[in-house]
Amino acid sequence: MTNLVESAKRQLADLVLGAYKRAADDGVLPLSDDITVSVEIPRDLRNGDYATSFALAAAKKLGKNPREIAAALSERISLDGSMFSGCEIAGPGFLNFKLREDWFCDVVRAVLNDGGDYGRVNDGEGRSVQVEFVSANPTGPMTIGNARGGVLGDTLSSVLDFAGWKVTREFYLNDAGNQVAKFGRSLNVRYLQLIHGEDFIEMPEDAYHGADITDLAAEFRAEYGDDAASLDEQERVDKLVAFALPRNIERMKRDLERYGIHYDVWFAESQLHASGYVAETIDIIKKNGHTYEQDGALWFKATDFGLEKDEVLVRSNGLYTYYAVDIAYHRNKFEKRGFDRVIDALGADHHGHTLRFKAGMEAIGVDASKLEFLLFQFVMLYREGELVKVSKRSGRALSLADLLDEVPRDAVRFLFNMQTTNSVIDFDLDLAIKQTNENPVYYVQYAHARICTLLATLDADGISPASPEALKPELLATPEERTLIRLLANFPEVIRASAREKEPSMINRFLIDLAGAFHSFYAACRIRGEEEHIAAARYALVLAVRQLLRTGLKLLGVSAPEKM
Repeated sequence: MTNLVESAKRQLADLVLGAYKRAADDGVLPLSDDITVSVEIPRDLRNGDYATSFALAAAKKLGKNPREIAAALSERISLDGSMFSGCEIAGPGFLNFKLREDWFCDVVRAVLNDGGDYGRVNDGEGRSVQVEFVSANPTGPMTIGNARGGVLGDTLSSVLDFAGWKVTREFYLNDAGNQVAKFGRSLNVRYLQLIHGEDFIEMPEDAYHGADITDLAAEFRAEYGDDAASLDEQERVDKLVAFALPRNIERMKRDLERYGIHYDVWFAESQLHASGYVAETIDIIKKNGHTYEQDGALWFKATDFGLEKDEVLVRSNGLYTYYAVDIAYHRNKFEKRGFDRVIDALGADHHGHTLRFKAGMEAIGVDASKLEFLLFQFVMLYREGELVKVSKRSGRALSLADLLDEVPRDAVRFLFNMQTTNSVIDFDLDLAIKQTNENPVYYVQYAHARICTLLATLDADGISPASPEALKPELLATPEERTLIRLLANFPEVIRASAREKEPSMINRFLIDLAGAFHSFYAACRIRGEEEHIAAARYALVLAVRQLLRTGLKLLGVSAPEKM
């Protein structure tokens, strides 16, 4: 795994630390055991490729003027055999360093040699992480919110894999409990209304009123006729649920497959109940002294864990609350399946759940720091400047399936991941289908297609890329070339930061920057018509750029077309 930015930073920190120790040995600077060196990449690269503010940070501890410390270090630092060619003191005591020219060729060599694995890091060290995302109730169509959570969870999973984690993508299927009971009651009313008319029975206010419920009831009637109307009500409800719930689940799976999301595990809530795992989990909380009974219900002492109010675990009718089941489910993740880390992707309106879930983990003796959350804001859809809430085709609330009927999957996935997770997405339906540089996904994909067309032309002209070993720094020395190479070099660091911050939009920003840098390079640097050795070197650089465009788009679950 090649990461030349990380290697440069580590080497420079060691070089500066070595210079400090020599200065201390010479009696020029006092010796301190807890000295650390931080290294940064300056915003203005005219001042150097890398810099350290060590002299300023250590001035108080060492009792010296920062410029004096910087001078002592610069006189004693040895850059022979390193990645660096020069050191200068700047401002109040910064030390700026220039990279050796061959470092830039090393970056291109690394991309060409590592291929699709370039950018991989090992921060996860093979530890296991489960990412649970979407987990929509199977009682109705998936929403636009589910669509954003889907691409965020899926992309984060890909990034974590690239960062050295062993990733499990999971969908938690709420196929039991109050929501399913309400689903059955709603189906029952619509079924009876289809047979006897709407005046025969009224739909309760708290039932599901969506047109999809009527559609399912009609499908049930088409298959089974009116005979179920004479059944006992609970028997009829059970039969309706047994018919409709699997259909909804299959529809969800089809829509997610169409969206490019593939789960490793579909975990059904019903199996928690069937195995007795929920009851066992409640017993653990009881034994740990975190419950009490009141008004016939069993309560969790959530206030013992910093929450504002206690929570019901078992209602007075003996049924478990969703909170109780959620604690059991998360216990299953950690204790039964042994995940080192768990990440739940939730809408920002579920912020309260994060505190409640962590309190539940503490109550059963699980390290709550292992449970993390990816909270994301909602999506606002616009067409011709107007807010869109319903499908043009059906006139119903816009679902994921409706959106994919209207907008290509690549555009939905890229644009839903464009902003930071804590930003509301204003999704322009008109922009999403435009084939212009205004559309960010088109802009990036076009860069890839443009490269493919260019390389095909070069091949037809008999121009070949330089081998990685034959690259020379003087052949890749224009500002446009160096900008591209710096971006290539930074890709492993983008992966690390994206995984660490749980911020997959960093991949989008990287790709947009890379595409923009390539377009600038294409306008400024010819390949056809140049001297053979220059053309060959630039061909190699373009191959490296194409590779990272492909890798980044793959992480986003977006295609890399060769023609547009």
